[in-house]
Amino acid sequence: MKYENLIPRFLKYVKVETRSDEESDTVPSTQTQVDFLKTLAAELTKLGLTDVHVSPASGYVFATLASNIEQSVPTIGFISHVDTADFNGKNVKPQIVENYDGHSVIKLDSAGKYTLDPKVFPNLLNYAGQTLITTDGSTLLGSDDKSGVAEIITAMEYLMRHPEVKHGTIKVGLGPDEEIGTGADHFDVKDFGADFAYTVDGGPLGQLEYETFNAADGRVHITGTNVHPGSAKDTMVNANQLAIDFHNALPEHDRPERTAGREGFFHLYKISGDVDTADLGYIIRDHDRQQFEDRKQLFTGIANQMNTKYGEGTVEVTLKDQYYNMREIIEKDMSVVELAKRAMSELGIKPDIAPVRGGTDGSKISFLGLPTPNIFAGGENMHGRFEFVSEQTMEKATDVILKMISLNAEG
Repeated sequence: MKYENLIPRFLKYVKVETRSDEESDTVPSTQTQVDFLKTLAAELTKLGLTDVHVSPASGYVFATLASNIEQSVPTIGFISHVDTADFNGKNVKPQIVENYDGHSVIKLDSAGKYTLDPKVFPNLLNYAGQTLITTDGSTLLGSDDKSGVAEIITAMEYLMRHPEVKHGTIKVGLGPDEEIGTGADHFDVKDFGADFAYTVDGGPLGQLEYETFNAADGRVHITGTNVHPGSAKDTMVNANQLAIDFHNALPEHDRPERTAGREGFFHLYKISGDVDTADLGYIIRDHDRQQFEDRKQLFTGIANQMNTKYGEGTVEVTLKDQYYNMREIIEKDMSVVELAKRAMSELGIKPDIAPVRGGTDGSKISFLGLPTPNIFAGGENMHGRFEFVSEQTMEKATDVILKMISLNAEG
């Protein structure tokens, strides 16, 4: 293999539990992330990168690989996150499936309760002849985004070992809490010091993304009136029923499971309650800024209508914008996208450009003044027990990082 430490490095990383915590008020949100980031900082220092430090505002580890050319070229940055999603990430036991035939069912656990079946996951058909890394069915894998972390660090290691490869100044940023949407809230663009950057946080081979959702978190708290059901007529206000009514007032089609492409949605991701009180949690998404604002207005408008009927304060809505569509920033200067496209094309990889039905840290970082599109890292079926990644795709992601660096050095 071209990068002898790429896969061993990745396998070591995924065995470290680094789940983020939405309920935490610390930055980073979990101590496991703090400890892992310290380990990565030590690794970067050992490789020979300079100015390795933890940014105090964000918890990011920043590092620099100094230029080895005389001419001045833009400083390029590469960013990945270390936290994993809201699924069991303890005791990850990655499994290696060598030379996958492209059609067989892969048994994850010994009992065969959990499997990767091409009939369920047709993306497996793209990996005939490749070596896959899967879970054992009890955890996620952590390819999102420890694949990206491993690829960036491996690319830096390659450059340190091959000084004949010409490059300008390179910045590395490894951060926490992307999965809970707060990782880039305090990203220090000045401290990072790049002119443009890429998050290495995408999925399959060729992904190149510079258009994301506009995103908001919506919370609904409903206060009911709980009385004995036998004498409830014209008195009881059932908070659970109002929760159902609120949800049913939203457009029926506009749900993640019924939308694709640039279609936005309201996603009910948690619900709890009884007759007395009920709580709903939503994420609100749309690629178009005006439609995004319209969605938020509809959301609050439903609450207003219900309060008119049941009394002020019965339904309380809290909305918090999370990130915006980074296309607004990047389309002003598409050179950062063109560099990635050229690098992929020269490596024989067809760029797969499509709007992200989600967001990346690059969404926020781009609005902070650092254009940051997203490139593939290799993971498939992310955020759960069916996650897997191809060793060959991870190698090609590392190739793309190095190719962009070389092309940038040409000026």
